[in-house]
Amino acid sequence: MAAALFAVCCLAAVPSGTSAAYGAVRATEASGTVTYGNSKVKIDASHTNDGYLMVKYSGRNSRIKVQITHDATYTYDLNARDAYEVFPLTEGDGSYSIKVFENISGNQYAQAFSQSIQVALSDPNLPFLYPNQYVNFHAGSNAVAVSSQLSEGAADQLGIVTNVFNFVVDNLTYDYEKAATVQSGYLPDVDVTLETKKGICFDYASLMTAMLRAQDIPTKLVIGYTGDLYHAWISVYLENQGWVDNIIYFDGQNWSMMDPTFASSGGKSYGAGNETYRAKYSY
Repeated sequence: MAAALFAVCCLAAVPSGTSAAYGAVRATEASGTVTYGNSKVKIDASHTNDGYLMVKYSGRNSRIKVQITHDATYTYDLNARDAYEVFPLTEGDGSYSIKVFENISGNQYAQAFSQSIQVALSDPNLPFLYPNQYVNFHAGSNAVAVSSQLSEGAADQLGIVTNVFNFVVDNLTYDYEKAATVQSGYLPDVDVTLETKKGICFDYASLMTAMLRAQDIPTKLVIGYTGDLYHAWISVYLENQGWVDNIIYFDGQNWSMMDPTFASSGGKSYGAGNETYRAKYSY
């Protein structure tokens, strides 16, 4: 499962169909226009065209999993009760299977609800502009305020990316104690990371991704492998250039930013550093 795997790495409001300007923070919403569910589970699919859906669990079970399958299977913990949580649809257009599981005992789960949903994105980059479980922010987040300050005076999107990268790596220190004790299912809090000025790789990546999305720059928090090691890195979509893959990456010891001159206007992917990066999940 994605959450469990990520622990290994750390151990070693804009209406649909509109374009936001820099600094316009997109907000998720359970509109209630398209819903599915039963007495325990409710899925709000009103904004699948924006790249996300929302799930609410109202039962009494203390451990709930949400599984979203398209080309790949993403498994999440559902932590809220009687309140919606946001889950991204990062695999593009097509049919998605949404399943919600309740814990029976130990690591055994039983299905509480299942639904297939057809997704047609208004823009393929939208899933990487909204907040979600792994990149959780809102208009009032301190991370958004700092992001706006860092964006002032930047000549272009790449300037914003550079300013955000430099700020995070200059102001945060790696938390080795946290890395040694982090539990499966851990989720970052971008404002806590800013306040404490330290974190694990997940915290770094989540904070940078949130700050860039707050400036309406499509950004992927990518989890996968470099060699045999499980890591995180960041890919960014730049106007007139396309996706620059692995533009910000973690080599196990340091965060680095790829020389943007290596990026291709045709959107060709380049590996970060001398390692081969293989993406597994994008959030």
